[in-house]
This record gives sequence, C-alpha cells and structure tokens, in this order.
Amino acid sequence: MFNQKRLHPAAIFFNFIRVLRESIFAIVLGFITFKDDSLFYFVLITSGILILMISFSILSWYRYTYRIEDEELRIEYGILIRKKRYISKNRIQSIDLTSGVIHRIFKLTRVQIETAGSGNGAEASLKAVKRTEGEALRQELKTASTKYADENEEFIEQTNPSLKITFKRLFLAGSTSGSIGVLFALMAFGFSELEQFIPDHYYDSTVEWAIGLSVIFIVVLVIIFLILLWLFGIAGTMIKYGNFTITKNDNELFITRGLLEKKQVTIPLKRIQAVGIQESIIRQPLGYVTIFAEIAGGSMDKGEDFSSILFPIMKTDEVGDFFNTFLPEYAAENQDMIPLPKRARKFYLLRSSLPVIIIGAGIGYFFTQFVWVPILLLIGSLYLGVLRHKDGGFYQDGQRLTIRYRTLSKNTVTMYHKRLQAFEKSQYLVQVNQKLATMKLSIIGKLGVGTHFKIKDLDESRTHQIADWYSYRK
Repeated sequence: MFNQKRLHPAAIFFNFIRVLRESIFAIVLGFITFKDDSLFYFVLITSGILILMISFSILSWYRYTYRIEDEELRIEYGILIRKKRYISKNRIQSIDLTSGVIHRIFKLTRVQIETAGSGNGAEASLKAVKRTEGEALRQELKTASTKYADENEEFIEQTNPSLKITFKRLFLAGSTSGSIGVLFALMAFGFSELEQFIPDHYYDSTVEWAIGLSVIFIVVLVIIFLILLWLFGIAGTMIKYGNFTITKNDNELFITRGLLEKKQVTIPLKRIQAVGIQESIIRQPLGYVTIFAEIAGGSMDKGEDFSSILFPIMKTDEVGDFFNTFLPEYAAENQDMIPLPKRARKFYLLRSSLPVIIIGAGIGYFFTQFVWVPILLLIGSLYLGVLRHKDGGFYQDGQRLTIRYRTLSKNTVTMYHKRLQAFEKSQYLVQVNQKLATMKLSIIGKLGVGTHFKIKDLDESRTHQIADWYSYRK
C-alpha cells in the first residue's frame, strides 16, 4: 500500500463512457442538424472527437495514482495540471464498495470514500480496482482487526449478528412498493417527448385506430399495461435489493445489496441521526414496515433514496427484535403517543381536500361527463386527512423523542436530544385562536444539509413542552 498504484485498465473504459455520456447530447444534436447536407463532415469531426475522448481516457488513467502513506490516502491525478489530494484516516466516515455488471465480470469493484465534508459527491472514488485490493484498501483505511476478503465473509456472518432478506419478502416488497405510479409517470413523460418525433400521419392513424376499438378491448389493454408496469416494479425492486443483508460489526452497520450492481455500504453508528419506521398505505394493512435511518454527512448518488434503508420490509412484530439486535439504543416498548387535539382535525381535512376541490371544480365545469372522478378523489382526500390527523403525535422519554406523522405513508421517527440541531415553533392567526402550533425539528442529513420533520396543529401547550425539553428549561 506504500507504493504508488494505478487503477485497473478497465478504468479507461469507465472514463470513456463518462465523457461520452456528457457529450452525447451535442453529438445527437449535431447529427440532426447536419444529417442532410454535411453528413460526411459531421462523421469526420465526430470520429476525431471520439479519438480525442479515447486518448483523454487513457491519459487520465495513466496519470491517476494512489497510495497509503503516513496515515493518509494520497491521490495524484490530472493531465496538464497535476493535483494532489491527501485524505487522513481520521477524517474518513465510510468506505463503500460497489460492483456493477462490468465490475463483477472482471472481479473488480469501485471504492467510494466519504468524509464529513464530502458534499455532493464522494471525497474520493477509485473507479476500478481488483476486489481483493479494494477490500484490503478498506481494511487498511479503517484500521480494523478483521478483514472483509471473500474467504472471510462466512466467518464475519458467523461472529456478528446478521439478517438477510428472503425471496418471499423481496417479492412482497416489489409487489407493494407502489412504483407502478412512478413508472406510469415516467412512461407518460417519455411518450410526450417522443410524440414530436412521430410522423403526423402515423400518429393520427394510431389515434383513429384506438378510438375505433371497443370499450371492453381498451379496458383489457389498460389492465395488461398496468400488470406489466407492476411486474417491472417488482423486477426493479428485486434487482435493487436482491440479496439484501445487514451485518453489525463493532460500531458500524455493514449492508450488502443488489443483483446486477452489488453495493457494500458501511454506516458508522455515530453518524446515525434518527431512525424511522415507514408504513405505506399498501403495506400497513398487511402488517409490513420499512426500517430507515437518517445519516449525517456523506454524499447522495443520483437515484438513491434520501434516507438510508436499513431493511426493505419486515413484519411489524419483528421490529423490536431488529432494534434489539442492531440498534439497541433505539429499541423501546410500545409507546402511547400523545395525539393531536380533536379540534385540529378540520384543518387536516381542509388541507387535504382543498386542492382536489379547486381542480375538481374545473374538471366538473369543462368535462361534465367525468364529474365522478373529482368526487372519488375528494372522498379519498378526506379519508387521507382523517388518517393524517389520527396518526400525528409524539412521545418524549428522557433524552429521546419519538414523533409520528403521515404524508402518504405513516412514519415513526426516533431521535436523541444531542442529535437535534434546531427547534422551531410557528403559528398563524387561526392557530393562535385555536391554541394550536406547528412544531419543526431539524437534524443533519445527507449532503451535510438539514433534514426536517414537521407536525402541524399540535396543542400549543405540548409545543411548549417540547421547546422546554429542547432548551433544558424547567
């Protein structure tokens, strides 16, 4: 580790793909612009640009070196301007290993090193190193006494508490993930963008064909389409969380997940700011929950959840054992939450139904034949308002505060006093008259920015109680 090393030559390919991805829009735009008159010159110029990209990727790989020396990870990179980055072991918060499909073919991994001030990205990212070398690098930087090499993974599982998701639970997680709505929205957006490239006569003939179909046939097509979206949602969840395993090792949690892209994430316990239990509208009647945590600092990759998932899905009666095993400081007996006052219910009903009433009035006026749609949405919004009021509340026990709220899913979040960064009480005129207040709690979240939790229309005296607890007033 004291000798300078280069990344695996596969890093050349990853560098080229990154540069190509950043330039693909300009290449496509140039092709559309010059495809008729100057196609030969466009191909010639594009070929030259591709050669430059390949050369840049090779030089970037050759000039990128790393080594561990004097308790630091030292990285040197840059083609024309030589840059040096020194990362002290003491500043390192976590070291994550990620293996995509190409990485796994060649037994490689990507090492991402995060510090408290990583910001929008990892402090350092070694795009392609041998898997054994990546694990040795993590071992050296963490100065731990155990190794994570492949031959020792079984030993780790035997000596440290571990929990792995079953195929049945993984399938259930995909079936109840609610991703069908997200996929439908993405496909609708993609079709709206693709529509401008479809010739008018093809588009018009397709619309006429769809109008001419029978109602029953259209309903069947819609049902098939929704089933396909549901299956895609299941597949996406299973690919993302396949082989999900959480292991507790001393003062950190070690999470492995992914079928195509294998991720190994390390979460130091000292960086956990709050732990939550999420019950979605679909999973709550079935008695299943998701366990998540808010982690301080670090970076958030595109496509990742804002909160770190500690376990995708488990039965409600298994939550206590999970906390006792992996996070005993957050384990608690059944708590009787202090609920929101009854006089606050009308405000929750109003906030939930007002947008639907405004939009529904327009639909009912211009499309009278679809007036039943806003009526159904109004009933649903009123029910959601009742649930939001019913589920809101808090419980304070010593230095620990537990709050419960609902947007669409019901969330129960537990945090300690030392993790709270700010407390805010706000009231508008109607709340003052009703002796209600809104409570806002802030902790440090990902990207180093705040994560906020808000409970609206709490009894004013209860808000003062939490304020006194936060400020150590008696």
